[in-house]
Amino acid sequence: MNKQFLCILFFFISMLVYAQDKSKSVLKPFKIGFLYNYGSNENFIFDDPDYTYTSNTYKLQAFYNLGNWKNVDFDLIVQPQVQFLKHQLINEQYITPDQADYLRKRIAFTASKKMNLYGLEFGFASKIKLTQELNLQGTISLGFSYIDTRSERLAKGFTFIENFSIGLSHQIYEHSFLYIGSNFGHVSNLNFQKPNDGYNILGLEIGYSYLLF
Repeated sequence: MNKQFLCILFFFISMLVYAQDKSKSVLKPFKIGFLYNYGSNENFIFDDPDYTYTSNTYKLQAFYNLGNWKNVDFDLIVQPQVQFLKHQLINEQYITPDQADYLRKRIAFTASKKMNLYGLEFGFASKIKLTQELNLQGTISLGFSYIDTRSERLAKGFTFIENFSIGLSHQIYEHSFLYIGSNFGHVSNLNFQKPNDGYNILGLEIGYSYLLF
Protein backbone atom coordinates (compact mmCIF):
# COMPACT_ATOMS: atom_id res chain seq x y z
CA MET A 1 0.00 0.00 0.00
CA ASN A 2 2.79 2.46 0.92
CA LYS A 3 4.73 1.72 -2.29
CA GLN A 4 1.61 2.22 -4.41
CA PHE A 5 0.88 5.52 -2.70
CA LEU A 6 4.42 6.81 -3.17
CA CYS A 7 4.46 5.83 -6.85
CA ILE A 8 1.17 7.61 -7.54
CA LEU A 9 2.25 10.67 -5.52
CA PHE A 10 5.51 10.83 -7.51
CA PHE A 11 3.50 10.61 -10.73
CA PHE A 12 1.28 13.56 -9.69
CA ILE A 13 4.30 15.67 -8.73
CA SER A 14 6.00 14.87 -12.04
CA MET A 15 2.92 15.89 -14.01
CA LEU A 16 2.64 19.15 -12.06
CA VAL A 17 6.30 19.98 -12.69
CA TYR A 18 5.76 19.22 -16.38
CA ALA A 19 2.80 21.60 -16.44
CA GLN A 20 4.88 24.35 -14.80
CA ASP A 21 7.52 24.01 -17.51
CA LYS A 22 4.90 24.17 -20.25
CA SER A 23 3.06 27.26 -19.05
CA LYS A 24 3.96 30.41 -17.18
CA SER A 25 0.35 30.71 -16.01
CA VAL A 26 0.28 27.32 -14.29
CA LEU A 27 -1.27 28.78 -11.14
CA LYS A 28 -4.25 30.08 -13.12
CA PRO A 29 -6.86 27.36 -13.77
CA PHE A 30 -8.58 27.23 -17.12
CA LYS A 31 -11.80 26.00 -15.50
CA ILE A 32 -13.38 26.11 -12.04
CA GLY A 33 -16.23 24.08 -10.64
CA PHE A 34 -18.16 22.48 -7.81
CA LEU A 35 -18.89 18.79 -7.18
CA TYR A 36 -21.23 16.98 -4.79
CA ASN A 37 -20.80 13.29 -3.93
CA TYR A 38 -22.94 10.92 -1.89
CA GLY A 39 -21.35 7.62 -0.88
CA SER A 40 -22.08 4.65 1.36
CA ASN A 41 -20.47 1.38 2.42
CA GLU A 42 -23.82 -0.37 1.97
CA ASN A 43 -23.74 -1.40 -1.68
CA PHE A 44 -23.33 -4.45 -3.87
CA ILE A 45 -19.52 -4.28 -3.68
CA PHE A 46 -18.85 -3.74 0.04
CA ASP A 47 -21.93 -3.95 2.32
CA ASP A 48 -19.86 -4.68 5.45
CA PRO A 49 -22.32 -5.95 8.12
CA ASP A 50 -20.11 -4.68 10.97
CA TYR A 51 -20.87 -0.99 10.45
CA THR A 52 -22.76 1.67 8.52
CA TYR A 53 -21.04 4.65 6.94
CA THR A 54 -22.32 7.42 4.67
CA SER A 55 -20.65 10.55 3.33
CA ASN A 56 -21.91 13.79 1.85
CA THR A 57 -18.95 15.48 0.17
CA TYR A 58 -18.71 19.01 -1.20
CA LYS A 59 -15.70 19.88 -3.36
CA LEU A 60 -14.48 23.08 -4.97
CA GLN A 61 -12.52 22.36 -8.13
CA ALA A 62 -9.77 24.12 -10.06
CA PHE A 63 -8.78 22.52 -13.39
CA TYR A 64 -5.27 22.78 -14.89
CA ASN A 65 -4.51 21.47 -18.37
CA LEU A 66 -1.62 18.99 -18.58
CA GLY A 67 -1.72 18.50 -22.34
CA ASN A 68 -3.00 15.73 -24.53
CA TRP A 69 -1.92 12.50 -26.15
CA LYS A 70 -3.59 11.36 -29.36
CA ASN A 71 -7.32 11.92 -28.63
CA VAL A 72 -6.99 11.97 -24.83
CA ASP A 73 -6.84 15.21 -22.80
CA PHE A 74 -5.22 15.28 -19.34
CA ASP A 75 -6.10 17.63 -16.48
CA LEU A 76 -4.96 18.18 -12.92
CA ILE A 77 -7.91 18.92 -10.60
CA VAL A 78 -7.20 20.58 -7.24
CA GLN A 79 -10.12 19.91 -4.89
CA PRO A 80 -10.44 21.43 -1.39
CA GLN A 81 -13.38 19.74 0.31
CA VAL A 82 -15.45 18.99 3.37
CA GLN A 83 -17.14 15.65 4.06
CA PHE A 84 -20.08 15.27 6.43
CA LEU A 85 -20.06 11.68 7.68
CA LYS A 86 -22.42 9.40 9.59
CA HIS A 87 -21.10 6.23 11.16
CA GLN A 88 -22.27 3.51 13.53
CA LEU A 89 -20.73 0.23 14.63
CA ILE A 90 -23.40 -2.49 14.31
CA ASN A 91 -21.49 -5.56 15.46
CA GLU A 92 -20.21 -4.92 18.98
CA GLN A 93 -18.10 -8.11 18.77
CA TYR A 94 -15.83 -6.16 16.44
CA ILE A 95 -14.40 -4.76 19.68
CA THR A 96 -12.67 -7.87 21.03
CA PRO A 97 -12.03 -8.61 24.74
CA ASP A 98 -8.27 -8.41 24.26
CA GLN A 99 -8.58 -4.65 23.77
CA ALA A 100 -8.15 -2.41 26.80
CA ASP A 101 -11.44 -1.28 28.37
CA TYR A 102 -13.37 -3.12 25.63
CA LEU A 103 -16.79 -2.89 27.31
CA ARG A 104 -16.64 0.90 27.49
CA LYS A 105 -15.45 1.02 23.89
CA ARG A 106 -18.38 -1.14 22.77
CA ILE A 107 -20.83 1.30 24.32
CA ALA A 108 -19.06 4.34 22.85
CA PHE A 109 -18.51 2.98 19.36
CA THR A 110 -21.96 1.43 18.83
CA ALA A 111 -23.56 4.84 19.32
CA SER A 112 -24.47 6.62 16.09
CA LYS A 113 -22.08 9.49 15.46
CA LYS A 114 -21.63 12.40 13.07
CA MET A 115 -18.12 13.23 11.91
CA ASN A 116 -16.46 15.80 9.68
CA LEU A 117 -13.49 15.39 7.36
CA TYR A 118 -11.59 18.31 5.86
CA GLY A 119 -9.25 17.65 2.97
CA LEU A 120 -7.28 18.75 -0.06
CA GLU A 121 -7.32 16.31 -2.97
CA PHE A 122 -5.36 16.21 -6.23
CA GLY A 123 -6.98 14.44 -9.16
CA PHE A 124 -5.41 13.30 -12.41
CA ALA A 125 -8.19 13.23 -15.02
CA SER A 126 -8.20 11.86 -18.55
CA LYS A 127 -10.96 12.73 -21.03
CA ILE A 128 -11.96 11.06 -24.27
CA LYS A 129 -14.28 12.93 -26.61
CA LEU A 130 -17.36 10.87 -27.51
CA THR A 131 -19.21 13.62 -29.38
CA GLN A 132 -18.65 17.34 -29.88
CA GLU A 133 -20.24 18.10 -26.48
CA LEU A 134 -19.82 14.81 -24.55
CA ASN A 135 -16.64 13.46 -22.92
CA LEU A 136 -15.93 10.25 -21.03
CA GLN A 137 -13.84 11.19 -17.99
CA GLY A 138 -11.84 9.01 -15.61
CA THR A 139 -10.08 10.44 -12.55
CA ILE A 140 -7.60 9.00 -10.03
CA SER A 141 -7.26 11.17 -6.92
CA LEU A 142 -5.15 11.33 -3.78
CA GLY A 143 -5.37 13.78 -0.93
CA PHE A 144 -4.54 14.74 2.63
CA SER A 145 -7.23 15.25 5.21
CA TYR A 146 -8.20 15.55 8.87
CA ILE A 147 -11.05 13.61 10.49
CA ASP A 148 -12.39 15.11 13.71
CA THR A 149 -13.81 12.02 15.46
CA ARG A 150 -12.29 8.69 16.48
CA SER A 151 -14.09 5.44 15.70
CA GLU A 152 -13.37 1.74 16.00
CA ARG A 153 -12.06 1.76 12.42
CA LEU A 154 -10.01 4.94 12.22
CA ALA A 155 -8.13 7.20 14.62
CA LYS A 156 -8.92 10.87 14.91
CA GLY A 157 -6.52 13.17 13.08
CA PHE A 158 -4.45 13.01 9.90
CA THR A 159 -5.71 10.73 7.11
CA PHE A 160 -5.35 10.08 3.39
CA ILE A 161 -8.23 10.05 0.91
CA GLU A 162 -8.15 8.06 -2.31
CA ASN A 163 -10.76 8.08 -5.07
CA PHE A 164 -11.33 6.60 -8.48
CA SER A 165 -14.14 8.18 -10.49
CA ILE A 166 -15.62 7.62 -13.91
CA GLY A 167 -18.38 9.61 -15.55
CA LEU A 168 -19.63 11.80 -18.36
CA SER A 169 -18.91 15.50 -18.85
CA HIS A 170 -21.40 17.32 -21.07
CA GLN A 171 -21.02 20.85 -22.40
CA ILE A 172 -24.45 22.38 -21.77
CA TYR A 173 -23.58 25.97 -22.78
CA GLU A 174 -20.58 27.66 -24.38
CA HIS A 175 -18.64 27.89 -21.10
CA SER A 176 -20.63 25.51 -18.86
CA PHE A 177 -20.20 21.79 -18.25
CA LEU A 178 -22.28 19.26 -16.31
CA TYR A 179 -20.61 16.15 -14.90
CA ILE A 180 -22.37 12.97 -13.69
CA GLY A 181 -20.42 9.96 -12.49
CA SER A 182 -19.70 7.27 -9.93
CA ASN A 183 -16.73 6.75 -7.65
CA PHE A 184 -14.96 4.34 -5.33
CA GLY A 185 -13.51 6.05 -2.28
CA HIS A 186 -11.22 5.02 0.57
CA VAL A 187 -10.12 6.80 3.76
CA SER A 188 -7.21 5.56 5.90
CA ASN A 189 -3.98 6.83 7.45
CA LEU A 190 -1.35 4.37 6.11
CA ASN A 191 -0.80 3.03 9.65
CA PHE A 192 0.46 6.33 11.02
CA GLN A 193 -2.03 5.77 13.86
CA LYS A 194 -4.14 2.90 15.16
CA PRO A 195 -6.78 1.80 14.39
CA ASN A 196 -6.49 2.01 10.60
CA ASP A 197 -9.10 -0.29 9.09
CA GLY A 198 -10.49 2.72 7.25
CA TYR A 199 -13.68 3.20 5.28
CA ASN A 200 -14.68 2.21 1.75
CA ILE A 201 -17.58 3.71 -0.17
CA LEU A 202 -19.28 3.51 -3.52
CA GLY A 203 -20.73 6.87 -4.49
CA LEU A 204 -22.63 8.92 -7.03
CA GLU A 205 -21.54 12.43 -7.92
CA ILE A 206 -22.70 15.43 -9.87
CA GLY A 207 -20.72 18.54 -10.72
CA TYR A 208 -20.80 21.82 -12.57
CA SER A 209 -17.79 23.59 -14.05
CA TYR A 210 -17.24 26.87 -15.86
CA LEU A 211 -14.63 27.51 -18.55
CA LEU A 212 -12.63 30.67 -17.81
CA PHE A 213 -10.82 30.95 -21.16
